[in-house]
Amino acid sequence: MNAEAPQGAPGADDHPDVTTPVVVPLLEPADGVPEVVATPEALAATVAAFAAGTGPVAVDAERASGYRYGQRTYLVQLRREDAGTALIDPIALPDLSSLSDALVGVEWVLHAASQDLPGLAEQHLRPSRLFDTELAARLLGMERVGLAAVVADTLGLGLAKEHSAVDWSTRPLPAEWLRYAALDVEVLVEVRQVLAERLAVAGKAEWARQEFEAVRLAPPPAPRVEPWRRVSGLHNVRDARRLAVVRELYATRDRNARERDISPGRVLPDAAIVAAAQALPRTVGQLVMLPAFAGKGTRRRAALWQSAIDRAMALPEADLPATRGPASDGPPPARVWGDRDPAAARRLTAARGVVTAASLEHTVPVENLLQPDLLRRLCWSPPQPLDESSVAATLQAGGARAWQVELLAGPLATALAAA
Repeated sequence: MNAEAPQGAPGADDHPDVTTPVVVPLLEPADGVPEVVATPEALAATVAAFAAGTGPVAVDAERASGYRYGQRTYLVQLRREDAGTALIDPIALPDLSSLSDALVGVEWVLHAASQDLPGLAEQHLRPSRLFDTELAARLLGMERVGLAAVVADTLGLGLAKEHSAVDWSTRPLPAEWLRYAALDVEVLVEVRQVLAERLAVAGKAEWARQEFEAVRLAPPPAPRVEPWRRVSGLHNVRDARRLAVVRELYATRDRNARERDISPGRVLPDAAIVAAAQALPRTVGQLVMLPAFAGKGTRRRAALWQSAIDRAMALPEADLPATRGPASDGPPPARVWGDRDPAAARRLTAARGVVTAASLEHTVPVENLLQPDLLRRLCWSPPQPLDESSVAATLQAGGARAWQVELLAGPLATALAAA
């Protein structure tokens, strides 16, 4: 519960009917910082403790984004009533299936679960029930949905986040980092209780249940086609030969980053790839004269990057990439609809109005009411006959949850038909 400003506090006399919430810093875990679980014996004891615990289990994971290749988990944190807090090293213990088995049927509470579940699955940790506090905050229309903001709003506690972007692959982990990690799950179950009560009062408990289940069962994303086309600044590279340089440098960087287990951006920045594609250097000397290659690490591997450029320059015309990316299976960008299909543009405007109105009425962000891509597909190729039943079927086929279909199918059908 949020504390109120004491009587006599600055400003209290000027506004006697206004209370100012006080956020109390959360500095230490109630049970102290536990030892890191890093041996099979310690894991067995942890599994037994959590199997005997009661109520939901708070779960969090720390990665080394921006430092290491991929999204591997480097620390797993859990807390459960009557079991306490556990900090587990998944590098020393890569198979945590015994812990997952002990928690079958137990609700897992995570914040922004979609970010952590793929990495946890690599350690064979998979929830059978889920409550996502970040997603719950979104459905409740909370303005700020980061963990610290949600903890402050629901419990009046201040959660420091200064170690959120550190290199969690560091071993041994510093004591301050472990304290931070333990605090991340310290009050997560209490936050869940408050949010669940608010969802029930708002009539959104079933909405949340469906959303949580969709996150829990979501398949891993499909591999990107031509991922090199996502290099930042690629729009400044226009001809096929220079695009070939980008493609070859991207592939070379990715191999090197994977071998060294380093984030690709730390091996060679996107800006350096684009600069090389624009300049087309013919020698290592010309390459290192580019400002983007001035860094010590980049210069040290200049021969590697120049060899990639040389391979791209030697490609026959037939092997050069297309100047445009692969065709999408979806509709074209909405900005061109007015010229290509004015009727579709009118439908999109009307449909966006329906979703915006529903967003305001129910205080749910537009993107949580309906995926924008699904809305565009519906408007570009509406079903026939255009009625509530066909729109509902289209939304269901596109992955919309039952609550979204019930809320939007009728109004969307009316709006599209009128447009």
